[in-house]
Amino acid sequence: MKSLINLQALEQATPKTEPFPYFVIDRALAPEAVQEIIADFPNINQGGSFNLDDTQSGEQFQRLIEHLDTEEFRQVIGEKFDVNLAGLPMMITLRGFSRKKDGRIHTDSKTKLVTILIYLNEDWSAETGRLRILRNGTDMDDYVEEVVPGPGTLLAFKVTDNCWHGYPSFEGKRQSIQINFLTGDGANKKHQFFHGLSAKLKKLKG
Repeated sequence: MKSLINLQALEQATPKTEPFPYFVIDRALAPEAVQEIIADFPNINQGGSFNLDDTQSGEQFQRLIEHLDTEEFRQVIGEKFDVNLAGLPMMITLRGFSRKKDGRIHTDSKTKLVTILIYLNEDWSAETGRLRILRNGTDMDDYVEEVVPGPGTLLAFKVTDNCWHGYPSFEGKRQSIQINFLTGDGANKKHQFFHGLSAKLKKLKG
């Protein structure tokens, strides 16, 4: 079965090194399937990250998740950043709605080795909400690249002390898959627990 991921584009991507190792692919998914994948994305109308198990999605979206959870995908990503990902846990979380407070400048947790974001929005006409690769942790306007969260855009980066990123405040639908390769099972259990707890609290709040 043909992969829903554009593996050729992934293999050909060349990571940039400044201000930290990262690369962007504008069309990372099979073009004939991307609209179905977007249509099958879970209906998430609250902010924050959700575990896969706490959401309901359609068939084509589930197929994409299966194609991400492969040794081939893991190997290509590891080679890009010179990180051995063999045997390490992979965590997948989803975001479907951006709150005004989201997108603040941050670096990822040291329990994460590599982060991959796949954006699943039909288009993006808003001027804000575009992720910025930043040179520092204080100035949102000091960036080297701005990533449009369009249909099937992929951003991957190595988690470092200076992997600053964020986006100008945006409120509304903003769908993405976040894939993280973690340092070990303990980190995986911790992240899954807190994402699950957050989802339960959101349901209680209605």
